Amino acid sequence: MTASLRARRRQIPGTVIFDGDLARIGYALNRMCFSFNAAECREAFLQDEEAYMTRYHLTEAQKEAVRSRQVLRMMAAGGHPYYLAKLAGIFGLDMQDIGAQQTGVTKEAFQAKLVAAGA
Repeated sequence: MTASLRARRRQIPGTVIFDGDLARIGYALNRMCFSFNAAECREAFLQDEEAYMTRYHLTEAQKEAVRSRQVLRMMAAGGHPYYLAKLAGIFGLDMQDIGAQQTGVTKEAFQAKLVAAGA
């Protein structure tokens, strides 16, 4: 990527822009998450997360992001939100949990924001 193209990249404070560079970085993580379409893969992950991440050749940064259960860290490590939703489901996280992580508040505070916005 040229310097002028990098300079023109869209910047949104607090937002990870999933572009070609991040897609290349996150390929292994996204490939692993795609595997969770199969129930046996979800079960294998739950039985031994470390071995499963190694099987998909995740980088140490990606492994640490998965260990943290923080979706924003996984996105920064190259995870695409669509694929990460599969992993978040395994962890028992729903969209309100993810929204709370993204806004830096508790789930209860995030739910209160949703209710207030709908009033």
